[in-house]
Amino acid sequence: MNDDERGLGFTLVVILGGLIFGFGLALSNMARPEVVLDFLQFDDLGLVFVMGGAAVVTGTIFALAERFGGSAPLTGRAYGRRLKSFDKNVLIGGTIFGAGWGLSGICPGAAYASVGVGNYPILIAIGGMFVGAYLQGLWRAWRADSPTLGTSAD
Repeated sequence: MNDDERGLGFTLVVILGGLIFGFGLALSNMARPEVVLDFLQFDDLGLVFVMGGAAVVTGTIFALAERFGGSAPLTGRAYGRRLKSFDKNVLIGGTIFGAGWGLSGICPGAAYASVGVGNYPILIAIGGMFVGAYLQGLWRAWRADSPTLGTSAD
């Protein structure tokens, strides 16, 4: 099923998922940069429990969905893992991501929820995320077009 065939049901479920995600982030205080910075400085490890709890719930839902459904109800696609190789891009990208996380004090998902709790200056960081992702896309395209640089797989 392609994006044009998904319909209103898909859109409503995605909106509902976003509402639940944002509410949970705000309720757990993970949409507050000062809480995230305390975590990054090992002063408050609450984020570990929030992320761990979320991973357990999500993993359980996917395990049950795979067992009883076989395919995603809204897209019709079969459930399955997408294996990503552990390469230099994962290490370099993770390092750069971590530096941005530490400087801004907030993770991307929590940044959007942070706007909902009144943290409007975070919009600058969100803008930076878009610009950074765009620049990475330009860089990747430049590398693919370069005869000497485009030979390695990113």
